[in-house]
Amino acid sequence: MAVSLLGCVQDHTVPASNVILASTSIGNVLADENGKTLYVFGRDVAGDANCAGTCRDLWPIYYKEAPSVGTGLKTSDFATITRPDGDKQTTYKGWPLYYYKNDTKAGDVLGDKVGGIWMASKAHYTVMIASRQLVGNDGKNYTFDTKEGVGNSTFLVDSVGLTLYAFAPDKFNVNTYTRPDLSNDPVWPIFVTSATIGDIPSVLSTSDFRTITAVGKTQLTYKGWPMYYFGQDSKQRGATKGVSVPRPGVWPVVNNTSPVAPN
Repeated sequence: MAVSLLGCVQDHTVPASNVILASTSIGNVLADENGKTLYVFGRDVAGDANCAGTCRDLWPIYYKEAPSVGTGLKTSDFATITRPDGDKQTTYKGWPLYYYKNDTKAGDVLGDKVGGIWMASKAHYTVMIASRQLVGNDGKNYTFDTKEGVGNSTFLVDSVGLTLYAFAPDKFNVNTYTRPDLSNDPVWPIFVTSATIGDIPSVLSTSDFRTITAVGKTQLTYKGWPMYYFGQDSKQRGATKGVSVPRPGVWPVVNNTSPVAPN
């Protein structure tokens, strides 16, 4: 509190932020002003909202127009979408935000890992989990085992939903694809990361992730597989065109059931 020259008391109390980073048993997570954890859904990888009906009953949506954010968060990472049902929902880095009905108090993270595709929202995930129909560059539907078929597959994406691939001929923590002059890097760009790996979804094992130096770049590996993007995905969230190039199985997506890369 402060007193003005006119003798009036002025209130300089800073209003509480709508979204904060809250300490929990799994680290700092995004939470509302009351400390209730916010979550993201793997099926929303494209930036749309796919939790409706009974799913929405269990996972109530979070919406706050132009939320104020706490320390460690950037306002520019938040936006608003209009859901298929017409309601508005707040997004973080393009991922729609939800509560979990069974969280009863601040700091609860009971929704984390549910179904293997729900994640407590964190500020700096290195990779995230997506669940979506794989559609190749040939327009055909594929399943995780690289066969033609219909059904959602679970796979790794980066923090903004861009699909990550492995190269079948690679060896354990060895990039055999990228040329020294980087002339083929635009086709299958290296997933460049910092030497210090950030947060990993709880459903995955952090010990499966490492970094290597490949042609002067710091590349993330998962179970020994160097990670790449596909240029023709054109930075489109959830696009999986690379699964059919040049044929299924050469550039597969990966998840926690993937084998360890060979030596």
